[in-house]
Parts: sequence; structure tokens; C-alpha cells
Amino acid sequence: MQPQIRKLLVIVLMLAAAGTINAQQSSFTLDDAIQYALDKHASVKNAVLDERIADRKVDELTGAGTPQIRFNGELNNFIDVPVSFVPGEFFGAEAGQYIPVQFGQQYSMSGGFSFSQLVFDGSYLVGLQAARTYRELSQKKTKQSRTDVAVNVTKAYFGALVSDARLDIIEANLQRVEKLMNETKALNKAGFVEKVDVDRMELTYNNLLVEKEKVMNFKALSYLLLKYNMNYPYQEQIILAERLEEIAKKKTTVPDKVNLENRPEYEVLSVSRKMQELDVKLSKAGYMPNLVAFGTFSYNNARNQFDFFSGGLKWFPTTLIGARLSVPIWTGLQNKSKLAQSRLSLEKIDNALDLMRNSFQLELDQARTNYRNNLLSLDFVRKNRELAKEISRVSKTKYDNGLGSSLEMVNAESDVREADANFFNVLYDTLISQIELERISGSIAY
Repeated sequence: MQPQIRKLLVIVLMLAAAGTINAQQSSFTLDDAIQYALDKHASVKNAVLDERIADRKVDELTGAGTPQIRFNGELNNFIDVPVSFVPGEFFGAEAGQYIPVQFGQQYSMSGGFSFSQLVFDGSYLVGLQAARTYRELSQKKTKQSRTDVAVNVTKAYFGALVSDARLDIIEANLQRVEKLMNETKALNKAGFVEKVDVDRMELTYNNLLVEKEKVMNFKALSYLLLKYNMNYPYQEQIILAERLEEIAKKKTTVPDKVNLENRPEYEVLSVSRKMQELDVKLSKAGYMPNLVAFGTFSYNNARNQFDFFSGGLKWFPTTLIGARLSVPIWTGLQNKSKLAQSRLSLEKIDNALDLMRNSFQLELDQARTNYRNNLLSLDFVRKNRELAKEISRVSKTKYDNGLGSSLEMVNAESDVREADANFFNVLYDTLISQIELERISGSIAY
């Protein structure tokens, strides 16, 4: 095989493989769509970034308790050397006179190291705990963001599936009505039916065309909504790998209580309570002493000429070590007021947690009732749908045998379309109430 042909074959195979990969990426089951959104959605990405920021804040605060070492250097050029006034009798002058004297030199330079070490600070210890709790709070918020994204994708996926199913039904109805219309036209030409029968069938057919256009627009909007919630490119095609019938057959259990561990908003508030407890500790730490150790080591010199770097110049060392203790004695009742405010805020969070638990149970009762009612309605409209189909079939048979009118058959077809629309509307409501029940009960966690 010639090298050019071999190279061309390789390129073609690579393009074919890329096309296969793109095709695989454009087809999504519900779980695939959720996972894609969790990987791509901006809100989840930002939540993860907040986690990383929280990690860095923990590192920042931890570093404040480690030894701090600095190098300090200073160069001074006194354009006018400071003047001091010395009593004149030091130089043999009369008492009461002062003689101006310049004690300093024009240039001075110093350089050295300083260090400090926090030995004890109650506020620092509480702050370190608060930073770690803040990191936990960021993790809970990430979980909440992931759950919200998953729920939104699920709802949008259901909406897109319903629009697909409705369009399939409309197209099937169009084919059936078109066949009836053609048959009616043939019978009219043969003189067996009146022109009004043809007009009725054409009116039904045209109404179906208008309805199909509406359903197609709704489908396009449903897919755009799904892409938005997935953060999927609008211009790219997306294929739903699951069918509505498969998902509709899946049953969900009806829980009796809420799993609080899987309600992210409750977890966030619980961690906020920990933060508030630490704020109470921080207010108490304001009564505790603060102890810091420090030290410096430097060299300095002063010259009338800028010759600090000449050989043989002697530098003079300065070494200092010490400790600084700060003990609050009286702060004007500030700490007492802060502590009282922190305790009151903690009490407010406890009240909010109680209220949230009660609201969760109320939401669960409402969601459970709504889901069960939708199941009853779904069973009712499903039976009505089958009944409408059977009536349409009988009307068509009677019409074919000359025992029924075209008006009866058209009305039966209209009842079928109405039954289909009711069925899909209730089916969508049932699926949405199902996912809401799972979310409220804490059955969904990501």
C-alpha cells in the first residue's frame, strides 16, 4: 500500500472514530444526563471552587499560628541631619545658653531578621475551628447544588420525553386521519358520501396539522430547557436514550418520614449552627489573655560618606528576644454584649431548625397526597384513553359499513386526541410529583 493511501486511510478512520464518539456523547439516559450536568453545570463548578477556597482559608488561618520570620532592611539619607540643643556649660559657655549640635550622620543602614510566634490566643483556636467548619459548610452547599441540578435535569428530561411521546401520537393520528380523508374523498367521488363528510375530515386533518406544529414547538423548547439545565451546547443535537413508557413503569415508594441527612438545606443550616456555636466561643475567648513571643537580630551602621560596602567596615549587632502578654481587664462591657448577641443568634438558628423540620413533614404529607392523587388520575385517564380508542374503532367500523355518520367518526377522533392530551398531561404531572416526593423525602442525594 502506498504511503499516501495509507495516510489517507488513517485520517478517514480517525474521523470515523471521532464521529462515533460524538454520536455516543449525544445520546443520554436520564442518569447520563444527570452526570453530564454534574460535571458541566456552572453552579456545581462554582460550588466546588468555593470548597477549594475554603480549603485555602483553613491553610491561611493555620499559617497565622506558625512562626513568622521576616527580613527587614533600611537605608536612610539625612539631607539635613537632625539638630539637638545641648546646655552651653558643657562646652564652657555661660549657664542658660544652649548650643545646637548635630549628633547624627548623613547615612545610616540597618538589616536583620525578626520573628514572632503565637504562644496562646483563644480567638485563634476558635477561628481555626470556624475555618474548618466553614469548609464543611462549603461541602454541604456543593451537595445542595448538585441535588438541585439533578432534580432540574430530571424534570426537564421528563418534559422532553413527554413532548416526544405527544409528537409520536400526533403523527400517528395524522396518518390515520389522512387515510380516512383519502378514503372519504374516494367515496365522495363514487357518490356514496356527501361533500360535507370530506370537509369534516379535511377540517380534522388541518386541526391536527396545527396541533402538530404546536407540539413541535413545545418539543424544541423542552429540549432547549434540558440542554440549559445540563449546560449542554445549544447547537448540538441531543438524543434521549430512554423511553417514556419505561420510566413511567418505574414505581417509587411512598416514604413516611424525611431523611434529614439527605436534605442539603437542613444540613447547611445545621452547619451554620456549628458556626454560631463557635461565634459564642469566640466571644468568650475575648476574656482570655494573649501571649506572643518575639525576637530580632540585626546589624546597623552610620556614615558621613556612602561607603557601607567598603572592606573592613565594622557593623554593630543588635539582638532582642521577648514576650508580650495582653490580659483584658475592662472592655466597657463590649465582650459581654457580643456574647449575649451570639447566644441569641444561636437560639434563632435552633428555632429555624425546628421550623424547618416541621415544614419538611408538611411538605412530605402534601407531596405524598399529590403523588397518590396523580396516580389515581393517571389510572383514570389511561382507562379513558383506551375507551376513546375503542369508541373510535367502533365508529370507524360503523362508518365503513354504512351504519354511522362521518360526524360521529370525527367526534370520536376528537375524543381520542383529547384523551391523549389529558393522558400525557397527567403523566407528566405524575412524574414531576414523583421526583418532588423523592426530593422532599430525602431519597435523592448527590
